[in-house]
Amino acid sequence: MEVTLAPGGASRLDKALHEALSDQAPELSRARLQALMAEGAVTRDGQAVMAGSARAAPGLYLIEIPAPAPAEPQAQDIPLTILFEDAHLIVLDKPAGMAVHPGPGRTDGTLVNALLHHCAGSLSGVGGVARPGIVHRLDADTSGVMVAAKTDQAHQALSKLFAAHDIERAYIALVRGAPRPERGRVETRIGRSQHDRKKMAVLTNGGRVAITDYALEGVWGPQERPLAARVRCTLQTGRTHQIRVHMASLGCPVLGDPVYGSGAPAGAVREAMAEAGLGRQALHATVLGFVHPVTGERLRFESALPADMAALQQALTKKIA
Repeated sequence: MEVTLAPGGASRLDKALHEALSDQAPELSRARLQALMAEGAVTRDGQAVMAGSARAAPGLYLIEIPAPAPAEPQAQDIPLTILFEDAHLIVLDKPAGMAVHPGPGRTDGTLVNALLHHCAGSLSGVGGVARPGIVHRLDADTSGVMVAAKTDQAHQALSKLFAAHDIERAYIALVRGAPRPERGRVETRIGRSQHDRKKMAVLTNGGRVAITDYALEGVWGPQERPLAARVRCTLQTGRTHQIRVHMASLGCPVLGDPVYGSGAPAGAVREAMAEAGLGRQALHATVLGFVHPVTGERLRFESALPADMAALQQALTKKIA
């Protein structure tokens, strides 16, 4: 879509474009134009203009409006590592980098897209059109074991198990430093950060109770001041980013965490991360156990460390005595 602004119009660019497009594209609000600018989708004479508050300069503006995203996720033939499957549910080992369901900025390539193809119409609709079958989530850059429901009956029963915390869930985290004491329980309240609404935080008031049991499984560096450690975390609750927030609250954030990993690790640790090619938080859901919601069978699944975290452990051992 093209529009030409003449000299002497509205002073703000977003206002000028909105007025100039009022007949051609009345559906484009100023807020939508601002969002398109922030995405680099508005150019003037071939150069991106990013700020709607900037003074409107005369010239030819090109506005690229992306095609609307489909209302419902589309089935995609994406390989899955399946640990268990029957008529009621499916347990799989999610790779790092795969989002669980579509969201802002990510409309495909998710676990939901893969499940829609694999299950071919047999997937619980309780989660809604955007999240069919999804009972719980892992962050996109957290790998490991997950369960999804194929029937509404299984979905509702699994949801009750998760709500009652009657699920065995253990994670392996590679962290900066090491927690003290070596074994313990972190019990806090977690909610949205008052300073950054995109982050979670430990709160004094509000939020929800969050409980993580942890145990130190190994350290790299001096015992009195380790540079990095392997920690097993067992969830007693399941809050958003719970382990990442709790480890950071202990002063040992998960290595590679772009959100909660404040402060750089030691040089040898950084070198090990680079050698291992770690491009995400070093967090892996290693155990998932529960009672089958239909058959009553006790199920328990384990997933070995993925290649990048295993390589990081080897690199840490090689570089740090």
